[in-house]
Amino acid sequence: MNEQLTALVIGATGATGKELVNQLLEDSNYSEVKIFVRKKSKVIHPKLQEFLIDFDNIEAIEHEIKGDVLFSALGTTIKIAKTKEIQYKIDFSYQLEFAKIAAKNEVKNYVLISAYGANASSSIFYSRMKGELEEAVKSLNFKKIHIFQPGILDRNTDDNRTMEKISLKVIRFLNKIGLFQSQKPMPVKILAKKMIDVNRSKSSSKINYYKLDQIFKI
Repeated sequence: MNEQLTALVIGATGATGKELVNQLLEDSNYSEVKIFVRKKSKVIHPKLQEFLIDFDNIEAIEHEIKGDVLFSALGTTIKIAKTKEIQYKIDFSYQLEFAKIAAKNEVKNYVLISAYGANASSSIFYSRMKGELEEAVKSLNFKKIHIFQPGILDRNTDDNRTMEKISLKVIRFLNKIGLFQSQKPMPVKILAKKMIDVNRSKSSSKINYYKLDQIFKI
């Protein structure tokens, strides 16, 4: 008999988040999938619970942030956010505050999508922001924390951003001639699957990192 788990997802309307939710809904190990979104996802499924949330007032829905695994796929770009302050609020503050509540509510596992090169000491804003979030969540009271640091994401043709489309073409060409094999593009479908798979890991470590080609080998 499969273990019946409850998954919590933030960032459920992004490319990786959508794929993650779809796979969780089809996974017999999960009897309930709770998504916390700013606008309706239009997904209908017997296992799905959707909560519209104001991330500036997460405490208002604190009592619903309960389950077994929190998947954090929330994030934006500077182009969409317009300012570094807004991007930092979404990519760092919202995720950290949500994770704090989940840990307080005894959610066991936390799975975070970070970024390759994340480093709290980096001089690059994006890398520093991601690194700061990684450092902040490590101290939270989860049984296990899984941090993914993928490289270029292949969000599929429609969802790929302009710079990602260019980068995908370049890295694929370099891969073909035998270069940068560890940095091959990561399809969001595979990334989502691996995020689910790590929760079956028997690793005794609390903090677990998965980088670039290591993700494909999970």
